[in-house]
Amino acid sequence: MNPRSEPLLWLQLVALGAIPLELLGLVLVLAGSDPGPLPGLERLLTWAIGALGTAIVLWQRPADVCSLLLVQVPIKGRSGAQLSLTAMQGSLALKLLMATGAVALLPVFWWIDQHAALATPLSPMAASPRFVALLVACPLLALMTWQWQQLVQATALLTRKPNTPPECPPLSLQQLHTQRLSLGLPVLLLSPLQIPQSTASQAPSKLEASVADTVAIQPEETAEQAESADLDQQVG
Repeated sequence: MNPRSEPLLWLQLVALGAIPLELLGLVLVLAGSDPGPLPGLERLLTWAIGALGTAIVLWQRPADVCSLLLVQVPIKGRSGAQLSLTAMQGSLALKLLMATGAVALLPVFWWIDQHAALATPLSPMAASPRFVALLVACPLLALMTWQWQQLVQATALLTRKPNTPPECPPLSLQQLHTQRLSLGLPVLLLSPLQIPQSTASQAPSKLEASVADTVAIQPEETAEQAESADLDQQVG
């Protein structure tokens, strides 16, 4: 099994560019209103609802590797390779990395809220209530937490050595329903990528062919040498 042939894993790497844009959107949202009397408590509650709550859900049911949040591969139409990739998502290391990203969002969100006033002229929510800005910030934090987990697991699977047997058997459809969080419309059908063989893997075959030709020619040369040696003995 070669995880690099799964196009969904490559699509999930788009989060590398999406998360910075969402952080910028968070700046513009928070810049539209002044902090309340207890800004620290507001930030903590917003992060807990948006990031921490999402991280707890994803710890129990990791984001499905075949789901792009809005669309997903139909569960009944998934291949054995896709079910094997889904089974690899439940490792403790991936869960810890996901939780680390959610925790890191707290100081980032705190810093953004402290300096968001600099972008007040650019905010599309100028003069909006603080409560509205925090409500909009919650789904942005949840979206970044989801994308962070998919980015982590996609990177881990793409860096996995090809043809390495999975550590656990593929999930059944029933296990997929209960152990993975698969969101989106079931309309995504993508063909596996065709990974060409590298030049390094073709080089040994060419070398073996040349060695075989040399071995095949060698007996003829030996026979000619033997025949010339017999003629020399007869003349002598």
